[in-house]
Amino acid sequence: MIEFHLDARSGVAPYMQLIQQVRHALRLGVLKEGDKLPTVKEVVALVAINPNTVSKAYRELEYEGLVTARPGVGTFVTKTLGSVSAHEPLRQNLSRWLAEAREAGLDDESIEALFLSTFRSFSEARA
Repeated sequence: MIEFHLDARSGVAPYMQLIQQVRHALRLGVLKEGDKLPTVKEVVALVAINPNTVSKAYRELEYEGLVTARPGVGTFVTKTLGSVSAHEPLRQNLSRWLAEAREAGLDDESIEALFLSTFRSFSEARA
């Protein structure tokens, strides 16, 4: 099951953070078709968030066709995003790159900044 977390410093609305985390879990195979999402009450207890915010995120995911709500039962995944098997070689390469970055003396924040700036440059060049 997915465990949500919120980053108040991200500048991203809490409901969007929940949506992004579900999408990531679907892309990486953490969540699969038929899996049950935590209840609104469970998410509220875990991350201290307004229940309406969780409901808004779940409604958006349902609108996108990724989940379906079954009244009295829960919210279930109806669709996945991407192929997990195709990700594994990329994950291994990225793990090696992260190890090299750590050996070069970069801390977590520096690694994240380097990755994001390179990713943005790459994306802009391809646009």
